Amino acid sequence: MWNRKRNISSAQKVSLMKLLVVYYSMYGRICKMAEAAAEGARSVAGVTAEVRRVPETLPREVLEKMGAVQTLQQQSHIPVCTVEELGSADAVIFATPTKFGNMCDQMQQFLDATGKLWMSGALVGKAGSVIASFNTQHGAQETTILSFHTTLLSQGMVVVGMPYTFKSQMTGEEISDCSPYGASTIAGQDVSRSPSENELAGARFQGAHVAEIAKKLCD
Repeated sequence: MWNRKRNISSAQKVSLMKLLVVYYSMYGRICKMAEAAAEGARSVAGVTAEVRRVPETLPREVLEKMGAVQTLQQQSHIPVCTVEELGSADAVIFATPTKFGNMCDQMQQFLDATGKLWMSGALVGKAGSVIASFNTQHGAQETTILSFHTTLLSQGMVVVGMPYTFKSQMTGEEISDCSPYGASTIAGQDVSRSPSENELAGARFQGAHVAEIAKKLCD
């Protein structure tokens, strides 16, 4: 059950290459980063990329107090991911806000339900990568990505970051996030800031990079 080799031709492998971007976004910023990552993945020949959101765990009255109902409704056209769909992908990019240096509760609860994927080895050998956001500069985006990696490694996934060949992560000309661990964005203390074009470019680069690695792993 741990063997991912498949008896199909190379052409068939290319046509079947599926990348999934799974995210949670209360105010829409991570949603934009997830869509940018999918866009980047689709730029790679033979790759399809789909965006999925994880289920909400907070009751509506709490979301109303947090001013999040409208932005969540704007994402309602994006299907909710299932555990089974996660297992059927050839590669997965996860995108999450930061909570105390870790992934958000909604993402954690979704991943806590993937025990049967771990038991069957469904994610072993597949590319996995992470995108994150936080309110402030140096607000634990990097620790969120790195702590998320332990889940990917526990599932047997091949962790993919964002190499310095994306040179714009070294910019000093503007306030901009992104690191070799993965793309990220800053929301601002009042959560009014949208991802910059440089941060979205990082997400697109990461999507394409993960897709290229995944194609090699599927050979």
